[in-house]
Amino acid sequence: MDNYLQTKSWQEAKELIKSSKGVAIIPIGSVEQHGYHLPIGTDTYVAITLAEDAAKETGAIIVPPVWFGWSPHHMVLPGTITIRPEVLIDLTYDIISSLAAHGVKKVILLNGHRIVNVIWMQIAAQRAQSNLDVVVKIFDPAYMSKDIVGQLGFGEVGHAEEVETSHMMYKFPEMVHLEKAKDNPIKPQELYSVDPAFTHDTLCYVPSSMESARKNASIAGGTTGEPTKADVQKGKIYHDYLVKNLVKVIENLQEE
Repeated sequence: MDNYLQTKSWQEAKELIKSSKGVAIIPIGSVEQHGYHLPIGTDTYVAITLAEDAAKETGAIIVPPVWFGWSPHHMVLPGTITIRPEVLIDLTYDIISSLAAHGVKKVILLNGHRIVNVIWMQIAAQRAQSNLDVVVKIFDPAYMSKDIVGQLGFGEVGHAEEVETSHMMYKFPEMVHLEKAKDNPIKPQELYSVDPAFTHDTLCYVPSSMESARKNASIAGGTTGEPTKADVQKGKIYHDYLVKNLVKVIENLQEE
């Protein structure tokens, strides 16, 4: 049986909380344009698949995913849904609060939407830890894969680039249309690099202006990076590496 909370009766949920040792994963992504070749739900699918494979090895609970994220810079293209950060903070806090009331005291916020979600997730996590007697960890694939992306020869982190595309090709090949992918190579920005694998990553990211977003949309359908270099085998290595790290985080929480 799967470890999704929503598939259980309340009695089964009670047993799952016990067998998980009080550890739950909340997959959080976004619904936003991902170029010509990837689905709008890419970020959430990424979070879901990592949660599922790590839960198989650890017995952790998987909470129903939070499909939406903060995506104002992608509103330039149809299908994108953006939620205000203050709403996402309150929503996530309430989810953690509900879980804590039933004995889930260790929560992992599994982010599929990269740095744009991290900002508000940190606030929600801090608030929960201060008020609810819980431990909250944030697991961000971009930061948790720093040691492997260079070895795989991936280019810079962008949007719908070869990293996301390779991962989706491995886990959700039916949703990827690589023949439609269009490259939009990333240009370096002195002092404002935003890539966890870079020594000089500044973390000082502000979502792009609509003017910049329109430019990317006109160049490559919203893509930044080089998705045509995506490779399914690299996607498998990347995925397995992230699952291994996520399993470590879960097991450490279960041992506490």
